[in-house]
Amino acid sequence: MIKISDYGIGNIQAFLNVYKRLGISADVARSVDDIESATHLVLPGVGAFDQAMALFNDSGLREGIEKRVFEERIPIIGICVGMQMLATSSEEGNMSGLGWIPGQVRTFSSNIASKNLPMPHMGWNSINKRTNTLLLKDFEETPSFYFLHSFYYECDDVDDVLATAEYGHNFHCIVGRNNIFGIQCHPEKSHSSGYQLLKNFAEI
Repeated sequence: MIKISDYGIGNIQAFLNVYKRLGISADVARSVDDIESATHLVLPGVGAFDQAMALFNDSGLREGIEKRVFEERIPIIGICVGMQMLATSSEEGNMSGLGWIPGQVRTFSSNIASKNLPMPHMGWNSINKRTNTLLLKDFEETPSFYFLHSFYYECDDVDDVLATAEYGHNFHCIVGRNNIFGIQCHPEKSHSSGYQLLKNFAEI
């Protein structure tokens, strides 16, 4: 069963609704015991990086999730700020990230000011697939997703970049290493594209 990590931040119900519509079993994980029955894990997140990291570290879920992900190799996907938490650090805050996919979270502001682009990056945008990852199975080369963010992920290793998007400059919007994935878009707001991506994740 897919378990959606509830550490006090993130739109949990939206993901439960999507998986119900897809006919895929999903539930909320609020404890280490809940994590034990997961076949897949979703790490959602909204708001500020430091707040998300502090809540996650204090939730009691981290140790159980790391055991399942690194020792038992079950798939996990970080979404929006949940993706940014996978990085080593963020320009938005002072706390360390999880470092599961080494990289830094950067601000768009210095890159888009001269191009008169609004902050945050909000709305539909196409992505460019870099690999044939199972996460993007059955997608065309440039599918569109809904974005809402002011910071972006910059992987240390380009082999971890599964897809990119353009907003003032090229940025890493989907990342992955082994059984760990991260997506910057909001799949729960991306209609058929988002539903297909979440379905693909459930089948990995």
